Amino acid sequence: MSIDWICKHHSDLGKEQLYAILQLRTEVFVVEQKCAYQEVDGQDLAGDTCHLMAWRDDQLQAYLRLLDPESQGGDVVIGRVVTAPSARGQGLGHGLIERALEEAEKNWPGVPVYLSAQAHLQGYYGRYGFVVVGEEYLEDDIPHIGMRRG
Repeated sequence: MSIDWICKHHSDLGKEQLYAILQLRTEVFVVEQKCAYQEVDGQDLAGDTCHLMAWRDDQLQAYLRLLDPESQGGDVVIGRVVTAPSARGQGLGHGLIERALEEAEKNWPGVPVYLSAQAHLQGYYGRYGFVVVGEEYLEDDIPHIGMRRG
């Protein structure tokens, strides 16, 4: 079964797509990771936010969002990177990051890309040219590090 990759500006999202995105993010970031925080943070429908989705048989398998550089102080910001528990171990994360970088370059050519990575994933993102910027910090009791590409 193949994956359908879709990247949409927030103004083009269907309500079913938005619902699936918020459901998956809450399932992983709030329930699985046991982090009680305001996951719906007001940025999903703001500025030129784009949503990159991997679908298989009408099920959202993986997701991330791209926040536009104008709203983020100069960098494209990748966030909310998530793979559905049932879809892990299939390489979707790699496809997700590769496509995110393509979309960032298409929408905002030559603009650096920033992400806040869980600290244990530095090597993973390093494969895509991201380098550490700043010091490690705790976010919801999980060690994170800022990383930039470009």
